[in-house]
Amino acid sequence: MNLKAARTIGLFTLILMLGTSSAYAKPVQKNRQYYEERGEIVWEVPTHDKLIALTFDDGPDPVQTPRILALLKQYQAKGTFFVLGKWAEKYPELVMQEQHEGHEVANHTYAHTYAVKSTAKDKFTQDMVAAEQSITDAGVPRPLLFRPPGGFYNDMVIDVAKQKGYTIVLWSWHQDTRDWASPGVAAITNKVLKNARNGDIVLFHDKVDGRNQTVAALKTILPKLQQEGYRFVTVSELLAVKAKEAAKDGVSFK
Repeated sequence: MNLKAARTIGLFTLILMLGTSSAYAKPVQKNRQYYEERGEIVWEVPTHDKLIALTFDDGPDPVQTPRILALLKQYQAKGTFFVLGKWAEKYPELVMQEQHEGHEVANHTYAHTYAVKSTAKDKFTQDMVAAEQSITDAGVPRPLLFRPPGGFYNDMVIDVAKQKGYTIVLWSWHQDTRDWASPGVAAITNKVLKNARNGDIVLFHDKVDGRNQTVAALKTILPKLQQEGYRFVTVSELLAVKAKEAAKDGVSFK
């Protein structure tokens, strides 16, 4: 075989290899790592400081929310309330109280609309905007954070959130208390205390149909974590601390 023929065969082989590699390239896995690295969804905010963000979904509720607010005030703790627009509309004074007492009010859609495959983008956008309107009508500044109900997310949710200027916030997987299912006060308490880490975002609910065990659990969780040196901050405060740490370390923070 002469040199020219050898080069031709080698080039042909290379083309075949590249073509095969492209044909069998793995598709992009749009999992937590994908969205987290792009800064499109926040699950938790690891930090050097002993900070934890307590979050409460689905309220406000005329009975449960005031009890939680009283406990947070007792322990100088701040929380983030992902409110439903329909309840903000009905109980605007509670949304205002959350704001006045130094907590963060965030968007959780108007009617707890899940982002499933059949959910139209226009409908989801409308529900998000309606919730925002209810919150601002209550006298609270426009929210900056959004949590999709059930933690359901996809590219549509992310596109809508971006268009409306929201940061999507979920929760630490090891801090899903499942308090909505009334698993028992001990189960909720142990879930939080045994898994506490710097920068956790803990999922609670301040409106649970039937028996709400969250208040009883917080009576143990708050003082115990304070004794361990933790401070309770809003999600936005947690994000701000992480941004400062990243800037100090010379790391880009999305």
